Amino acid sequence: MAKQRNVRPSDGELAILRVLWDRGPSTVRQVHEALDRGDVRYTTTLKIMQNMTEKRLVARDESRGKHIYMPAVKEAPTKRRLVSDFADKAFGGSAGKLVMAALAAGDLSAGELKEIRKLLKDKGTGDERTR
Repeated sequence: MAKQRNVRPSDGELAILRVLWDRGPSTVRQVHEALDRGDVRYTTTLKIMQNMTEKRLVARDESRGKHIYMPAVKEAPTKRRLVSDFADKAFGGSAGKLVMAALAAGDLSAGELKEIRKLLKDKGTGDERTR
């Protein structure tokens, strides 16, 4: 994978990247079917992926007859950048306020709560008894 780009993917581009990160190299047809959005035509998915190639968000392999697309940006740094941008815009850059809002907004499984507690402990900001 190439060096991370500063291009921020749109919502549609991010949906396509999620498919490619989850499934690996795929054709436009495979991505389109995985998106399972009846309101979006195949040609729209194709055009978005062509634009993503120009932006270097995805790479295209044409060597096997079919065009196979793969992500050209890594998942974790892309998501971190998007979360950071959102925290800046909505929470004045406060990661803590973002996390508190996210926790208040959704139901969490026991496994997710356990992961969050571990992350807090690893960051050194967890329960006072764990320091």
